[in-house]
Amino acid sequence: MFKRFFIYVLSGLACWPAWAQFRVEVSGVGLTQVPVAVAPFRGELGAPQKVGAIVQADLLRSGQFRAIDAAGSDLDENSRPDLSPWRQKGADALTTGSITRLADGRYDVRFRLWDVVRGGDLGGQSFAVPQADLRLVAHRISDYIYEKLTGDKGIFSTRIAYVTKAGQRYNLWIADADGENAQAALTSPEPIISPAWSPNGTQLAYVSFESRKPVVYVHDISSGKRRLLANFRGSNSAPAWSPDGNTLAVTLSRDGGSQLFALNASGGEPRRLQSSSSIDTEPVFSPDGSSIYFVSDRGGSPQIYKMPASGGQPSRVTFNGNYNISPTLSPDGRWLAYISRIGGAFRLHVMELSTGSVTAISDTSSDESPSFAPNGRLIVYATQQQGREALMTSTVDGRIKARLAGQGGDIREPDWGPFQK
Repeated sequence: MFKRFFIYVLSGLACWPAWAQFRVEVSGVGLTQVPVAVAPFRGELGAPQKVGAIVQADLLRSGQFRAIDAAGSDLDENSRPDLSPWRQKGADALTTGSITRLADGRYDVRFRLWDVVRGGDLGGQSFAVPQADLRLVAHRISDYIYEKLTGDKGIFSTRIAYVTKAGQRYNLWIADADGENAQAALTSPEPIISPAWSPNGTQLAYVSFESRKPVVYVHDISSGKRRLLANFRGSNSAPAWSPDGNTLAVTLSRDGGSQLFALNASGGEPRRLQSSSSIDTEPVFSPDGSSIYFVSDRGGSPQIYKMPASGGQPSRVTFNGNYNISPTLSPDGRWLAYISRIGGAFRLHVMELSTGSVTAISDTSSDESPSFAPNGRLIVYATQQQGREALMTSTVDGRIKARLAGQGGDIREPDWGPFQK
């Protein structure tokens, strides 16, 4: 983010305790939330993952649902349940399912979704997976339920990337969308910043200081191999992918100052996009690829600007406050999320681009690095909550927030990956 970039330049509350094992904390109340019951999956007590509990936690964290108590129920996907008791409890939907270990060591997971109000069968699915994929199956079940009940695509089986600093070690993590199941992609004694997912979700660009200066790498997720993308004279930072994955916008100081360049995803000679005496950084492409939003101090303080993706005259976007950084755009191009410094506090804000209307959606004071979910319904960001570093998600209106699981240490710079192909 911009404040950390300056440092490098200068140096060179309601809780849902039933799922506490998943460290899920959801706060706030939405205007309209679907009441949904997720019955414990038959057989899950002896399984290595509590699939029903993961599904319930996913749905709550989305902000679109509220939980109807299903404890003690004994149901699975094979028979039609009596929906009257669930109707009396106020549920609009009910999920039942089972998990069974197969002879080959895999697990058979099945579920069915019921419309309690209309008495309809909304379908179901079955999976036969190794133990390592049980959490992924739970997230895919959540995606199915979410889409059936809201009409929007679910994001629970997507992934996030984030960085931690613990002692003198920096780690780049790739985790499930709930922060669980984190896998280290890179460990270094030097800082790692600015992870950015490629549009197809197969690669991560990031900045590493392992060469004693900021250098941009591209990391292949499946193989773990990486390649050097930008190691020009001076600083190489803030990579951002174009929507087609063919180009990255980067900030380089190779010609003096910190300026924006376009670079082919396979490398090569960069093309300068701006010429100014200001610091221009933190580029992000618009969803249609026609524009780049970025941060510049050309007006005397950091503000967010917009310019054509090919370069050209920029126009200022943010006018509220004198310090606005870390832009990110919703996939539909409707919302701009960013961090604004208000009275010394760094807080997450959202602007509706068509009207310019701005809303502060957090009450914390150390927010950084917002990133939209691929369906545009949630924003992940790093912050401090009750004195602890935290990964948080928020609905776009700020009404529902959830604290995600995260590795220990100073948690920073999350980026939400795209839908899985």
